[in-house]
Amino acid sequence: MLSTLQPPRSLSHFRTKPLLLRRHTSLKPLSSLSSQPVTHSTLTDQSQSQILSTRDSLLSRQITAAELAESFLARLRRTEPHLRSFLHVSDAVLTQARDLDDKLRRNEEVGPLAGVLVAVKDNICTAEMPSTAGSRVLEGYTPPYDATAVRKIKELGGIVVGKTNLDEFGMGSTTEGSAFQVTANPWDTTRVPGGSSGGSAAAVSARQSMVSLGSDTGGSVRQPASFCGVVGLKPTYGRVSRFGLMAYASSLDVIGCFGTSVADAGILLHAISGHDRLDATSSKREVPDLASQFVSISLLQSKPLKGLKIGLIRETLDDGVDIGVTSAIRTAALHLEELGCSVTEVSLPSFSLGLPAYYVIASSESSSNLSRYDGLRYGNQVAADELNSQYMDSRAKGFGSEVKRRILTGTYALSAGYYDAYYKRAQQVRTIIRKSFKAALDEHDILISPAAPSAAYKIGEKKNDPLAMYAGDIMTVNVNLAGLPALVLPCGYAEGGSAGLPVGLQMIGAAFDEEKLLGVGHIFEQTLQNCRFVPPLIADEDKPC
Repeated sequence: MLSTLQPPRSLSHFRTKPLLLRRHTSLKPLSSLSSQPVTHSTLTDQSQSQILSTRDSLLSRQITAAELAESFLARLRRTEPHLRSFLHVSDAVLTQARDLDDKLRRNEEVGPLAGVLVAVKDNICTAEMPSTAGSRVLEGYTPPYDATAVRKIKELGGIVVGKTNLDEFGMGSTTEGSAFQVTANPWDTTRVPGGSSGGSAAAVSARQSMVSLGSDTGGSVRQPASFCGVVGLKPTYGRVSRFGLMAYASSLDVIGCFGTSVADAGILLHAISGHDRLDATSSKREVPDLASQFVSISLLQSKPLKGLKIGLIRETLDDGVDIGVTSAIRTAALHLEELGCSVTEVSLPSFSLGLPAYYVIASSESSSNLSRYDGLRYGNQVAADELNSQYMDSRAKGFGSEVKRRILTGTYALSAGYYDAYYKRAQQVRTIIRKSFKAALDEHDILISPAAPSAAYKIGEKKNDPLAMYAGDIMTVNVNLAGLPALVLPCGYAEGGSAGLPVGLQMIGAAFDEEKLLGVGHIFEQTLQNCRFVPPLIADEDKPC
């Protein structure tokens, strides 16, 4: 049984004491891309990874893939009327699961993601399912190909359970901007799950899927992860191919991962990473064995992070950040100190400049990228007597208000006479921000901050106040401007809802250093006591595997 969530009565109870554990030994890397069974003696407990436990359960015949899939689909059917996480659920899940069972009965090799149910954000192309980007302009569109990330998941045995809801074209922070439905937060269904990847975060939080893919342009994986109490991983720009990701802001967009544990998010990232000839911006750097960082808690020293230098970004705890969030982050910093880290405050004076620079750059790039949806080249067409009227009517009826607002903002910023004042200056600020992060990370191994200035807020609370919604991205947009990796994992609670609301700790690393982020995050997660991040909606249900 999943333990019922019992948050402590005060945030001070989150201060945890280091566990006195056995001495760390040398590690054997996980052959995460091998079809052979994985040995876990030196790796994370299987209870910390649904992906690893699923594989072992299938290979040992403790459960069939069909039984596993049915348990998740049954939960999805029970919870979906409350959450509305999905825009489309695949009708091929059980068929694919039975095909996997047939392979196992014939003792055929299966991939490392065999039987793993993956939800995919609806702005990531899937060949056999609709991909609408949450917009009426693409309603009913089914791509002729899979995104590279989706193709890799399928090749490794993963099963795509469905397409998740999002703010239209990824433009929003609440998932209220979808043209089709509003998604609710599993911790309190009167609150937003965050955005724009709110459907993917809610699906993992409610265990409708084991893991999920989202996209992150300015925090769209990390902020929903914080709101929904799950792990969200934004990789370095270029680590994962963007081929098949519907473009919003091409210099900022990345595909990211959600999981209920750091291990699951890391294993999923490893599966989808690597150079892709179909994406000129994907990196040719070799992908390290990310899963080798997931050491079993029984093999850790009492101070497993001794010598690690952590910088707490001072500007992220200033006025405007909820006291519950500040308390949870400072308590998380204390826990890192108890694990052996040296935690000091670091100032990034350019931090506040990131928000306006981000919205100028992102809106400008979206103005260009979304020009293709004119009813002729792409998008649903509205009948008209004249070509210009057809363009205007197709776009006016196909796009929602937030998309139109950002297209207009971006077009203005790029117009003659304003380019230097807005877009060029925003790019200059971006360079300053990139340099400030590099300087800070030259002195520190990792930087930490909240993932959002508040816990999840009420549905409708900020829908009609776009400036207030934009301000909520202050913690995350700088990371995208700098192209760095970041990991968000739940670290405590703030007041709200029937059982408290989760708060996410953001860890920021140097470019292409996801390995270090995952290692630190995994140790932090395993040693954080008195926190069970299971939403009340499913707290009394049996574990799926």
